[in-house]
Order: sequence, then C-alpha cells, then structure tokens
Amino acid sequence: MNSFWIGERVRLRGIEPGDWAAFMRFDEHSADQRSGDVLHPPRSAEGYRAWAKEQAAEARGDCFQLAIEALDSGEPVGTIGSHEADARHGRFMYGIAVGSAHQRKGYAAEAAVLFLRYMFAERRFHKCEARVYAYNEASLALHRRLGFAEEGRLRDYAFLAGRYRDLMMLGLLADEFAERYGLGGLGALGEEPTAG
Repeated sequence: MNSFWIGERVRLRGIEPGDWAAFMRFDEHSADQRSGDVLHPPRSAEGYRAWAKEQAAEARGDCFQLAIEALDSGEPVGTIGSHEADARHGRFMYGIAVGSAHQRKGYAAEAAVLFLRYMFAERRFHKCEARVYAYNEASLALHRRLGFAEEGRLRDYAFLAGRYRDLMMLGLLADEFAERYGLGGLGALGEEPTAG
C-alpha cells in the first residue's frame, strides 16, 4: 500500500509521546537549536515528555507539527509543521528542523515536498512563507532548491550568538510548487508527480 505521507527516505507521521528522547538528543547539540531561533536553557526529561505528549494531541486546524521519520531506521530525525495558517488569505508559514546527525541525507527536502504537497493540494493554500536567519546558509540553500523566492530581508531582526542577525523572508506559491513537483502524488487523485 502506498501512502501520501511516505517518500523514498522519510515518512511524515504524528509525534508520539515516546519520541521525547529523540528530541532531547537533538537539543543536546546547540547548533540544532541555534539554526531555528534562540538558544534555550536545558530542559528536563519531564519537560520533553510533556512537550511530546502535547504534540501528540490532535492537530489544531491547519497549524500542526509532524515527526520526520527515516524509513531505513524508523527513528525520528526531525520535525516539520505549519503555523500562522490564514485560510481566508490562503497563506501559511512552515518550519522544518532536522537533527545535526541526520542532515545532508535528503530528509529535509523530501519531507518538505510531502508536506507542501499536502498543504497546497489538499488544504488549498495558495502560498507558503518561511523565515530563515541570513547566516543559516544550509537552510537558505535548501529553500532555494525547493523553489522558494527571497521576498525580503528584515535587518538586525534578532539578537543571536552575541550579535543582531538579519531574517530572510521566503515565499513559494502553489502554482510554482505544482510546476516543479506536481500536486498529484500517491494518494492524491492517483496522479504521479511531474518532477522532483
């Protein structure tokens, strides 16, 4: 059986309460925290358990987070999710994070395509927006490869690692995604992707 949520390398699935230990290991690497936002103080194991339990609850409309699971090992390698979804205007923001031990294996790109196909083809959103700090060259390169366009730069947006950092605003329209990857795919109207 083929699933809309399974690619060649990854499967997107709900976060399970038992995933807490994997996410605690990701946060042991300061670089994993630093790539997304501010460096947070260490969290207790109970804090990770509570977070995973909360994430395991049903999605809240079009704002939700999924685990990225490596097919070869069956272990969580990161997360992907949507936030600030605005159905009236047809846009949403998304974020993706892959633990440092699992980077450069194609997990992020494949997870993003699966996720974006769902949001564009099934939820009918018109635009995806992403925010990436300008110093995060790996994330900027990923988003460029996915077809995101740079739409702006917020100068000195946040104080990170001892100095103010710029934030890049990126956007991808549904028709741009469809041209590159197709909106079909297994599980969606029985059509295969046109590229990818």
